[in-house]
Amino acid sequence: MATSIPSAPSLERRGVAASKAAISAPVCAAAAFVLLAAAAAVASPVWLSIVAVFVFAGPHNWVETRYFLARLPARWGRARPFFTLAIGGALTMTLLYIAMGPAARGLDLSEASISAVIASWATLAVVWCVAIVAVLSRPLGRDWTWALPAGFFAIALAWGSPGLWWLCLVYGHPLVALIFLDRELHRRPALQRGVRWLWAIVPVALVAIAIAGAQGESLGVEGGLTMRIADHAGATILPSVPDRILVGSHAFLETVHYGVWVLAMPMFGFRTPLLRTAGIPLVRRSRIGALAVAVVLTTGAFFVATLWVSFSIDYGITRDVYFAIAMLHVLVEVPFLLRLSVPRGVVRDAR
Repeated sequence: MATSIPSAPSLERRGVAASKAAISAPVCAAAAFVLLAAAAAVASPVWLSIVAVFVFAGPHNWVETRYFLARLPARWGRARPFFTLAIGGALTMTLLYIAMGPAARGLDLSEASISAVIASWATLAVVWCVAIVAVLSRPLGRDWTWALPAGFFAIALAWGSPGLWWLCLVYGHPLVALIFLDRELHRRPALQRGVRWLWAIVPVALVAIAIAGAQGESLGVEGGLTMRIADHAGATILPSVPDRILVGSHAFLETVHYGVWVLAMPMFGFRTPLLRTAGIPLVRRSRIGALAVAVVLTTGAFFVATLWVSFSIDYGITRDVYFAIAMLHVLVEVPFLLRLSVPRGVVRDAR
C-alpha cells in the first residue's frame, strides 16, 4: 500500500493549528470562568461572595505561598536589605492591622479617632512601600524618586478620606493577581496576548453588574452576615451607591482573583508541578531549607483544612478573622510585584 509523506507546508499548517488550539483552549476556559462569575454576581452577589471565600480563600493563600517560596532566592546577598524590609515590614504592618480593631473597641474610640487610626496605618504602609522602592532601586542605579509624589498623594488621600483609601485597597488588590499572571506569561507571548484581550471583559462585566445592580432590589443589609459582606464591599463608606452594585462588583473581582491563583497560576505560573518542591531555591540549598519549606507548606495545608472546618461551624466569625489575617498576603504581594518589575538579568547582577 502506498503511503504519502506530508509536505513541509502541510506540517507547518498542522503546527500552527495545534499552537492556536493550545492557546485558544485556556483563553476560552478563562473567558467562561469570568462570564460565569459575572452572571453569578448579578444573580446572587451575596451567595457568590460566600461560596467564593469558602471554597477558594484558603487554597489561594496556599498556592500564593508556594509561588513566593519559588521566587525567594536561597541566598539574599546584596538583596538582603530589600528582603529584610519586605518581610519584616509586611509582618509588622499585619500585626498592627490586626491590633487596630480590638484597640478601637477596647478604648471605645470615636468615629473620628478610628478614621485617624486607619489613616495612620495607611501612612505607615505607604512609607514602607516607598522605602521598598528606594531599597530595590538604588543598588541598581534606577531612579526611585517617582515614588515620592505617588506616596504623598496616597498619604493625602488616606487622611482626606480614609474610607475611600481603604476601598482603593479592597477593590485594587484582586486585580494584582492579573499582573502576576501577565508577568509569568512572558515565556508564552501568544498566550499572553490572548489573556490580555480576555481581561478586557473585566471592566465590561463590572459595567454590566453596575447596570443590573442599579435596577435590582436592595440586599436588605439591616443585620447579620449580609451586612458584614456589604460593609466589607464599602456599603457604609458609599451609602449612596446601591449595595447590590458594591457587593456584586467586589464578589466578582474576588472570584476572578481566586480563579487566577487557584486555576491559572498552577498551570502557567510555575516551572515545576505545584506539589514538587525540588525546584525551590531554599530546598536546593540545604536540608534545613528543605525542612523549612516543608513545614511552611504543611502548616499552610493544615490552615486550609482548619479554615474549611471553621467556615462550616461559624462562617461569619471565620470570615472576619480570615480577612484580618489575610492582610499579610496583601502586603507581601507589594515587594514581590515591585521586584518582578526589575529585569531578571539586572536582579542577578545586583546579588
